[in-house]
Amino acid sequence: MTQSYLNDLNEPQRLAVTNTEGPALIIAGAGAGKTRVLTYRIVHLLNNGVPANRILALTFTNKAAREMKERISRLVDPSIAKYLWMGTFHSIFARILRMEGDKLGYSSNFTIYDSSDSRSLIRAIIRELNLDDNIYKPGVIAARISSAKNSLVTSGMYASDPAMAEYDKSSRMPLLADIYRTYSTRCFKSNAMDFDDLLLNTNILFRDFPAVLAFYQERFGYVLVDEYQDTNYSQYLIVKKLAAVHRNVCVVGDDAQSIYSFRGARIENILEFKNDYTDYQLYKLEQNYRSTQTIVNAANAIIANNEGQIRKNVFSKNEPGEKINVMQAMTDTEEGFNVASDIFDKHFSLRLNWSDFAVLYRTNAQSRIFEETFRRKNIPYKIYGGLSFYERKEIKDILSYFRMVVNPGDEEALKRTINYPKRGIGDTTTEKLFELAGLRTLTPWEVLENASSFQETFNMGTVKKLNSYAVLINAMRLNLDSAEAYEKAREIAMMSGIMKELREGKTPEEVSRYENLEELLNGIKVFTESAVTNGEPATLGDYLANVALLTDQDNDKEEDRNKVTLMTMHSAKGLEFKHVYVVGMEDTLFPSPMSSGNVRELEEERRLFYVAVTRAEKQATLSYALNRYKWGNLERCSPSRFLKEIDPAFLHFPQSGGKPFRTGSAPSHEVHPAREQEVKYARPDKLKKINPAVPGASASPAAPSGQQFTEGDIVEHERFGKGIVKSVEGNAPNTTATVEFEKEGSKKLLLRFAKLTKIA
Repeated sequence: MTQSYLNDLNEPQRLAVTNTEGPALIIAGAGAGKTRVLTYRIVHLLNNGVPANRILALTFTNKAAREMKERISRLVDPSIAKYLWMGTFHSIFARILRMEGDKLGYSSNFTIYDSSDSRSLIRAIIRELNLDDNIYKPGVIAARISSAKNSLVTSGMYASDPAMAEYDKSSRMPLLADIYRTYSTRCFKSNAMDFDDLLLNTNILFRDFPAVLAFYQERFGYVLVDEYQDTNYSQYLIVKKLAAVHRNVCVVGDDAQSIYSFRGARIENILEFKNDYTDYQLYKLEQNYRSTQTIVNAANAIIANNEGQIRKNVFSKNEPGEKINVMQAMTDTEEGFNVASDIFDKHFSLRLNWSDFAVLYRTNAQSRIFEETFRRKNIPYKIYGGLSFYERKEIKDILSYFRMVVNPGDEEALKRTINYPKRGIGDTTTEKLFELAGLRTLTPWEVLENASSFQETFNMGTVKKLNSYAVLINAMRLNLDSAEAYEKAREIAMMSGIMKELREGKTPEEVSRYENLEELLNGIKVFTESAVTNGEPATLGDYLANVALLTDQDNDKEEDRNKVTLMTMHSAKGLEFKHVYVVGMEDTLFPSPMSSGNVRELEEERRLFYVAVTRAEKQATLSYALNRYKWGNLERCSPSRFLKEIDPAFLHFPQSGGKPFRTGSAPSHEVHPAREQEVKYARPDKLKKINPAVPGASASPAAPSGQQFTEGDIVEHERFGKGIVKSVEGNAPNTTATVEFEKEGSKKLLLRFAKLTKIA
């Protein structure tokens, strides 16, 4: 067979492909052609007579395995390539367990439970044990069991470990070991394994049946592992056992892109490869084919600050490229506007596709502002690796409460809220409620409010629960038409119990849901301050009317090919875009506050930043806000410490005349005039946080400059031009003025932000 494929490789790549014997560690910098090298190494083995069924190639995604197989099939006889043992860890070892599982008591047709199946079973066990699922939360239990399995801790080992027992006791879940044991027993009786069992049981199989292990050690003469930095302890042991005889193990990865410790990934696996195989060969792929020289140099400056790494000198022979833009905004809302405007301008001026742009953020909750801004500017977008902000369960739950309070006749809102958080009203009762409403030509709410009149349908215990729900909703409805939207929304979040339930969550998923609730309330706070109606505060009804337009689903079935991508930095790994915007670059957000004081976690956050920046091919933009809403209060933020780790020579500061910010401070900046009525903030030198207006504050309708405005004043506005004051309403600090401008017509302005100048 021809070996012309080697001509496609640079010298380090060629060495990594052709030296196939013995242990090898291939460290591949971002954009260095890792997948090509791994693919060509397998092709080289096949071309040199190694039977396909003796090659084991392990990946982390089915997509990666599929793409590699397709590449290999184009370079060798497809009938040969099909015999490769190539796939994800879970798919490969499920295949082995299908053949060998009888030794562990499973039949070959065992079921594989997904996360939904697992949680459903755990939920049933909690119910059967008469445990409080507000304490024994199925999601928390599932995560704890998964973590134990990935550390090769079986249910029996877990139950006999005093440290585990003490931890569970301190977490108010002393019976977690019983749940784990029951869960394992029930899975086994059902001839089922969950995803973690596929790895745990493979380790048990190899431990307890040496002949089986010996068979597969002999079978797989060559073991190759992609993304080795992402392997957990269980995966690490399987690879080590399988490669112990022939020792032709090749692992490919980049320690600088190890960002999944929360899933159990151990960076030690790749850093300590040299200790497991002292005769290993190290190959460094350091040429970046993706990004400009400037992006690569900036990324090198970022990762150089980490101690725990395998040092390499990544370089690019691409064009130098533009400097990395550092965009500053006064508020998180303005940040969304700045990013959207920049994308909009570049899309048209450079004739780029929308799909050439990506916005990367640290937490899913940050997507809200960008979703709303993109919709206003008609920028098509897609949420990658997660639901749209308004489609997330916790957001739909609280919005349903808002809808129920504003309109009790909303049947869908009633269905969603009647038993969440749980109050003992089951599906049977809800079904009877709707059936009775249909028979009596009433709304379900009317039946519910008068449940005591239908005792032939509901027993006294059920009537009591229904009455309790009705009292709760009616209590939330008090002052509905006069209360401003943010205060009413926060009140509902607290009274409903949703805020308390989400606040008590400890897993990353639960913390994320709590952050999403905070972000929704932040959005309502912004709406409240910017949507003064006829001199009165915006109500919850006004907000729902507004948000309904934002969340109305587009029925267009066109595939999401030409849309801006919104995604977390974690989801971006392995992807690339011409223009990347890394947003929320503030010390209170990124690095995550949870990493402060922990060098190991801080280094992982820095690796995450490295991953984010190296997704960019042509230009990277880093963005931060000086003020960000936290539970309705606008709080002062500082630029991320990561920004200060990049040599200013690689950065451009368009809002400060090109001058970099000083440590501990930020460049001065004026808000874009088009945002005056939408972006509300106080002067950063005076601001710590903004609280709702204090009753009894000064009634003088004055602007921050001290100017007084009255009907008939001639004024000038930096954007709208000259105009005449028609009326002045309200008390400071919420005084508004209606101004008739010569060219722009009538505008209602909040004086503390309007920057009006009296000229006559």
